[in-house]
Amino acid sequence: MSASALAPLLHALAQLRADASGVSAFCAQARAQDALLAALPPRYGEVWLGLIDRLESSALFSEESCSFSQSALLDNLEGWLVKAGDVLGA
Repeated sequence: MSASALAPLLHALAQLRADASGVSAFCAQARAQDALLAALPPRYGEVWLGLIDRLESSALFSEESCSFSQSALLDNLEGWLVKAGDVLGA
């Protein structure tokens, strides 16, 4: 698997940043990445799924009442995708 496999997730993340109402669709797509996660070290899968869990939880609350920022979670997801691309590209 190559780093180009991350392109659909990067695109979906950009769309999510533009319209936060698409959290559940993004999370469904993110959870369906079995082949991608299998191509990465196991820790990547643990971190990815943890971030997705927190993103889903944050969607249930307003930004002020949530214990973590949705925008920070999106930044962390983007950072994960960059690092995963580095691992896949190596």
